[in-house]
Amino acid sequence: MNNNTEPQKPKSNRKLDYKWVVVGVCFLTTMITLGFCSSPGSLYLDVVPEVIGVSRTAFSLMNTFRFVANAIVNLFFGFLVHKFGTKKLMCAGILCLTGAMALSATATNIYMFYLAGMLLGIGFSWTGTTMMGCVINKWCKENRGTIMGAVLAANGIGGAIAVSWLGTVIEKGGMHYKNAYFIAGTAALIAGVFILIFMREQPKNYNKELPVLHKKKGRGRAWVGIDFAKAKTMKLFYLAAICIFLTGFCLQGVSGIAKAHMKDVGLDPQYIIFVMGFHSIALAGFKFLTGVLYDKCGLRITTSICSLAGAVVMFLLAIITNTPAGMVIAVIYSIFSSLALPLETIMLPIYASDLFGERSYEKILGIFVSINVTGYAVGGPVVNMFHDIPALGGSYRPILFVCCGIMVLVTVLMQLVTAKMDKIKKVIIEENEKAIAEEATVSAD
Repeated sequence: MNNNTEPQKPKSNRKLDYKWVVVGVCFLTTMITLGFCSSPGSLYLDVVPEVIGVSRTAFSLMNTFRFVANAIVNLFFGFLVHKFGTKKLMCAGILCLTGAMALSATATNIYMFYLAGMLLGIGFSWTGTTMMGCVINKWCKENRGTIMGAVLAANGIGGAIAVSWLGTVIEKGGMHYKNAYFIAGTAALIAGVFILIFMREQPKNYNKELPVLHKKKGRGRAWVGIDFAKAKTMKLFYLAAICIFLTGFCLQGVSGIAKAHMKDVGLDPQYIIFVMGFHSIALAGFKFLTGVLYDKCGLRITTSICSLAGAVVMFLLAIITNTPAGMVIAVIYSIFSSLALPLETIMLPIYASDLFGERSYEKILGIFVSINVTGYAVGGPVVNMFHDIPALGGSYRPILFVCCGIMVLVTVLMQLVTAKMDKIKKVIIEENEKAIAEEATVSAD
């Protein structure tokens, strides 16, 4: 008998935390839906209007219908999530996006595009930033900025693929844009299959989990928060809402015309596709880095960097010309505009959680996203109206300078909001911890 037999090592009981599967589904969903159904949107602006015989302003109203629908649905986001759950809403959102792409591909008049825009808005209400923020908030209690950044960075990866692939299809001219819409719709259905199979509603014992209470400065972690009834009486809530609206107005209005503006000043269409693809790759990197920056440095530094980047890139876009220097500026724009765009995606859930906490998170997030997309709805038509004013020579330059100034103003105002809310937040956390400590003492006695 062999007495030298080594004792068996105990089997590891470690299992994969299912939250990472959920995060993976969110990543894939964002990559496909926002990447294929939203990112290439500006590529259609100078092609589809010519084919169906309408102005750019009329076609851009498709986005207005999209954003109005998105804003209205997001107002009821908290109610809908509690009633139907995240998985059912995500599946319904995929069906809406697929329907929007199919309708756009078969549209014979502008009104069909407007209906498609409404479906897009509803679809992104249930698969976009609001939903990703809600899901991550349920499954991830720490380092939310980094995780949200990683998930929403998928938009840039999907966008890079979509812009390169669909851009080449669209630039063939004529009716080829229809094929691009069909490809995007098929991709959305694939995302739906993964949601149906792998998505779960919430972690086990989710309702028993309490908000994280901590003495360290809150960066990427949950805190108890402010009730919505109180939040809506605060001037800072409305000042934050104004900043969010203006940010959506400027960033969406400008990003929506960037490709058309570059083409108007004479840059080669193939070079523009390269620039837009480069922009999507940079967007993926900067969304992730924005989340990391928030977790490391906090809200004030992060929002300042992103807002100032927005002001700078709008100035750069305004001075682009068809020269070697202009081509370099176009690349610089594509990089640093990607640092500004997280203000309308990853930063919205961060604003809701950092400024107002857990208590009414879903309701405040829905309202912030609704306000942001209302800015989108207004920004697109207003920016395109400048192009259609004969006195301005069919140029976007004047409105680009105006938006640059607005983003500087937003930077200053958000500094005021975050500084004041940090003081309020500190008091609430200390009072709540004191109450818990007193309750524990009473229980022990």
